[in-house]
Amino acid sequence: MFVRSLPALKTPLRRGFTSGTVSGLVEAIGNTPLIKLEKLSKETGCTILGKAEFQNPGGSVKDRAALGIILDAEKRGLLKPGGTVVEGTAGNTGIGLAHVCRARGYKCVIYMPNTQSQEKIDLLRMLGAEVYPVPAVAYENPQNYNHQAKRHAENDPNSVWTDQFDNTANADTHYRTTGPEILSQVGGSGNIDGFICATGTGGTLSGVSRYLKENAKGVQTWLADPPGSVLDSYIRSGGKLKHRAGSSITEGIGQGRVTNNMAPIIDQMDGSFSIPDEETVEMLYRLLDEEGLYLGASSSLNVVAAVELAKVLGKGKTIVTILCDGAYRYQTRLFSRTWLQSKNMESAIPDHLQKYVVLP
Repeated sequence: MFVRSLPALKTPLRRGFTSGTVSGLVEAIGNTPLIKLEKLSKETGCTILGKAEFQNPGGSVKDRAALGIILDAEKRGLLKPGGTVVEGTAGNTGIGLAHVCRARGYKCVIYMPNTQSQEKIDLLRMLGAEVYPVPAVAYENPQNYNHQAKRHAENDPNSVWTDQFDNTANADTHYRTTGPEILSQVGGSGNIDGFICATGTGGTLSGVSRYLKENAKGVQTWLADPPGSVLDSYIRSGGKLKHRAGSSITEGIGQGRVTNNMAPIIDQMDGSFSIPDEETVEMLYRLLDEEGLYLGASSSLNVVAAVELAKVLGKGKTIVTILCDGAYRYQTRLFSRTWLQSKNMESAIPDHLQKYVVLP
């Protein structure tokens, strides 16, 4: 069995800030702060804010989608006590699912590309998930990790394939939680001028953009894309989908197609940027040095894109992006001189920041 695209739950997930205690891991998901990036805000003349999704209990923005999809499957009777949750994921959604499954008593099975960092694979197994790293092949290939996950669920009684890319309970979760949180934190409609982030499943960008466009007057929403993804060219060309070519050092973002999560909003995007890996790597080290933020590459790419959007919108604007996760899951790559050299990225790091490359 697998979960198809679903309408929003009538009962929203937790919204608004709370004090005191929460009941278990599930209630600790969400309500992350907005962090003003002081140096970049000063440089651009804008207020650049990062939604600190790395502060979710599972360590990433994907905790929200994991919880939303599981609650939705429970509500519909597709996931029963003692059941199994199966997903194809580049890492963070699987980690979020593994956390929520432990908290709610489900077995978790994860298929993922074998190109992902060892830290992610190890963590999934530490959380009790059954992990199958498989060759990284295109979505059109029957051996793609998503298709293998679907087949596993179909052949395993009392299992659900959560289908994060095309199950719109993903985007609905961000529409109900992340979007309202952002608007509340900036002080309401009229106090946010731009929102931008990269997309893998499309859930965060789609859900937040849809909410902001409905509730924040004059806001622009933009997409940030890594090398090898087709969505930037899709938006710039007015809807022409090219074949995917090339690759990026980032993990879990970029797409070769328009997912069901992204489809409702992609034609309403105000623009997009393609961000070179070199700029992503430099910003990652800048954020550590200047802001004390130890972030992953997708977070860094989002910040580069927010700076680019600040240049487009002009001084005095408020721009929000997503700080997806921390660097802990990638440190043996992003802070390894050998790995950086293998990707021709060592020279992207300014001389005064080379001191942070501490791993051989």
